[in-house]
Amino acid sequence: MLASALRALWMRIACASVHGDGVMASEQSGNPGGNENDPAGKADAPRRASEPPRRASEPPARRSGPPGRGSEPPQRISGSARPTSAPRLESSPRLESAPRLESAPRLESAPRLESSPRLESAPRLESAPRLESAPRLESAPAPPDGEPAPDRNARIATWAKRIGIALAALLALAAAAVVLVIRHYEADLPSTRELKDYRPPQVTRILARDGTRLGELFTERRTVVRIGEIPNQVKLATLAAEDAGFYEHAGLNYLGMLRALAVNLRSTQTRQGASTITQQVVKNVLLTPDRTYHRKAREIILARRIEQELTKDEILELYLNKIYFGHGRYGVEEASRYYFGKSVRDVTLAEAALLVAVVKGPSVYSPRVNLERAVARRDFVLDQMQRKGFADEILVEQAKREPVVLAIETESLAELAPEVVSEAQRVLREVAGPAAQQGGYTITTTIDPAMQAAARAAVRKNLDAYAKRHKLFGPLARAKKEPPPFEGTPAGHKVFRGVVTGADDGRGTLSVRVGTLEGTVSLRGAQRYNPNGLAPSKFADVDKVVRVSLIGPAPEPVAAAAAPGQEEDEDAAGEAKRAAPAATPAKPAAPVPLRLELGPEGALVAIDVRTREIVALVGSYEAVRGGLDRASYARRQPGSTFKAFVYGYGIHARTLTPATILETNPLAISGYNPQNHDESEGQSPARLREALAHSVNVAAVSALSRVGASNVAAFAGALGIQSKLGADLSLALGAYEVTPREMAAAYASIAAGGVYEQPVLITKIVGPGGAEIPLPTRPPAHRVMEEAEAYVLTSLLTSVVQSGTAKQARSLGRPIAGKTGTTNQSKDTWFVGFSTDIACAVWTGYDDAAPLGKGEAGATSALPAFVDFMKQAHAKRPVADFPVPSGVVRVKIDPATGLLAREGQEDAIEEVFVAGTEPADEAPVPEPDAGAEAADGGAPEALEGTVPAPGEGPQPVPPGKAPSESEHAPEPGPLPAGDTAPPPF
Repeated sequence: MLASALRALWMRIACASVHGDGVMASEQSGNPGGNENDPAGKADAPRRASEPPRRASEPPARRSGPPGRGSEPPQRISGSARPTSAPRLESSPRLESAPRLESAPRLESAPRLESSPRLESAPRLESAPRLESAPRLESAPAPPDGEPAPDRNARIATWAKRIGIALAALLALAAAAVVLVIRHYEADLPSTRELKDYRPPQVTRILARDGTRLGELFTERRTVVRIGEIPNQVKLATLAAEDAGFYEHAGLNYLGMLRALAVNLRSTQTRQGASTITQQVVKNVLLTPDRTYHRKAREIILARRIEQELTKDEILELYLNKIYFGHGRYGVEEASRYYFGKSVRDVTLAEAALLVAVVKGPSVYSPRVNLERAVARRDFVLDQMQRKGFADEILVEQAKREPVVLAIETESLAELAPEVVSEAQRVLREVAGPAAQQGGYTITTTIDPAMQAAARAAVRKNLDAYAKRHKLFGPLARAKKEPPPFEGTPAGHKVFRGVVTGADDGRGTLSVRVGTLEGTVSLRGAQRYNPNGLAPSKFADVDKVVRVSLIGPAPEPVAAAAAPGQEEDEDAAGEAKRAAPAATPAKPAAPVPLRLELGPEGALVAIDVRTREIVALVGSYEAVRGGLDRASYARRQPGSTFKAFVYGYGIHARTLTPATILETNPLAISGYNPQNHDESEGQSPARLREALAHSVNVAAVSALSRVGASNVAAFAGALGIQSKLGADLSLALGAYEVTPREMAAAYASIAAGGVYEQPVLITKIVGPGGAEIPLPTRPPAHRVMEEAEAYVLTSLLTSVVQSGTAKQARSLGRPIAGKTGTTNQSKDTWFVGFSTDIACAVWTGYDDAAPLGKGEAGATSALPAFVDFMKQAHAKRPVADFPVPSGVVRVKIDPATGLLAREGQEDAIEEVFVAGTEPADEAPVPEPDAGAEAADGGAPEALEGTVPAPGEGPQPVPPGKAPSESEHAPEPGPLPAGDTAPPPF
């Protein structure tokens, strides 16, 4: 063994000597000086004086001559000196068999035997076996005969140079190709600078006065939260599930990209992605979600750019506010509110992990879709957090045991005030412009949630009572005499009478024929008329006539194609028609969806008298977004509710007083023939208070002729009526259309002592950045009546409740002033009134102005809703009477003449007057037969002493013809032949 080691060592030294590398050989042998007598290497040539002293670790200078002999083994070399010999071995290509020397580095362990002179001692021979690999040097083949070694080396060097040049060229071409590709994809890339001020679409919230959510507006349901407001558990869960190295990389995960590329190439389609959070922000904000290599290349370029322009926190904030969480929710804030009913600031670790779990596939991992699968995904996210050091084991185990508690889906319920939401949206567009589409605003309204709910319930209860009276609830039985159905082709947003032709209980639909059109009515949307959930076959009899409207446009019928070979000229066509069978009839169009319109609609507006804030606004029975707000936009004839303005102006002008005697006989009005509901009214003149309480039409026209129609129109406009009013005698009976909102505002002005102030619905709008948006300037309030005048008018209106047509309102147990109203054929029914706190207007009627039917009037179709609402609105308010201002006097009068009562008159009554307008003359003693003479005196003459204003004289009407409704439709007015007048109030 020892002999083999010595022989191998000698061969190595010999080989090194042959190639003139004596220094290397001597260094490997452990004697750098090569002098046996100088083992420490002190026999080296002396250094020049200018040379710096050699460091202890510096290898000795290379010698050109052969090493000396007899040098002692050098001292032990530190491990750091061993590698110095390896590069020396790499220079061995001087051998003819140089290619075999590439394995020479395996001899790195050989230097342990460089101290071969010490081999005399047995312990140093222990490392000799490590030289067994040295014989590889002996097996190096000799160069072929006749071919000198230098020629082969030159040839190898030439080929090496050629390969190097080719590789360099290929690298240059590859670099150029990369540059060209990058420039190609950079050509139309979007700018990343806009991300600094990026504003994703957000939710605009409409709130009640107490912060209750009334509704939301959005294109994407999102609420942006700053990164500092997002708790750490949400951030860490996101990083653990999506991109654990987010804060370390520069926007790209190269290993992940290569792995995904290999998977996609093997499958020949895009199956796997390797997007970082930065890349997902690019995809969601700047690009499209298409899975293509073209989009991926653009995404990579933009990701690098974003990392240079945004901080990591800014990128993470964009991501957490942009991503989709299912069910129409975007961003962590909206997702947290939807799933847990709380802000993301308050979620626990388990809830944070569940939110992040949904991101992978909202349609699959949503807890509202599959709770078991969502919990499994949540636990995976928690395990990832523990594995990556984002959460310790104890917290993770606690989060896994935490039960999932989901919030109630309130969005499935009808909105509390969709009319207010639509109004708020309109105002926002006016003040914010196009920016309103991006959302993020908070709009505070004046709506009181409790009063709004009470108003909706009152309107529905009132309309349901009407439906019950007229048997509009299912089952609908066929009557002996049904009204005639519609004939022709229906079109437009109108109401038509259709005939029930069948039912499909499986689909829950009724088949209805409307003229030439076949349609279907889904009972799922008709709960109002089918509260018991009857099957379609049980809901309505076949051949029952029902009111319906078209939900969409009527389709065009599909005409059949002409018969083959039919000639175009008339002669040939005639022959073909005679010879060929009858042509195929036109194909019937598919059934169109229809909506039941059996019952009327209603509206209610309530205004706080002191602040003039709208506390309740109801414009329909259904309460659906996008429906018609009849309270604000439906213009209908107000009927007798307009009489308050006629008498109010008379009091204001000092022309009328509560004791004024007004004519009630229709024959006394020249050129105009209004009718009273009750034929008993009109037998004798009546005081103004009595005429108003019992809604005597002729008396109102008589009063209007005294004060002037144009003056009354201007007075009503000053109180709050903004609709256009005509100046003729029909104005006294409410012939000109107004909205319920206008009527409530005008009556609120009376209740407030004669001061008009524009009602307000929107009080504050806060923008996405937290700044308040200025609202349109509210017009200043102005006085229309003196307080004493307003009080006298209020006193007159209380008589309507106490002894007139609105006695039902006495059930409220507090002072109420108001007026009923009913138009011709009961097409519109009203009650408008007020307490000391709230003014309220109620309207009931069909959208197409169809008659409400026999027995319907303001006292039966509108007043009940007023009573129900006011009862709830005043539940916690103390009873208060209308305050008496200065300038009001009370005197006793004679009820028959309106003059001062005689001394000791037993039937004298007390009346209120504006100071200075009370009667000064005492009533004469009535003659015993005065009443009989008056009864036999025949019809009274036309009113004398009344001078109408210019252009407002009575409109002549041809004999025997009723006034046209398009000109004026007074209450109640003459009725067409065959119609029955509505019953008295």
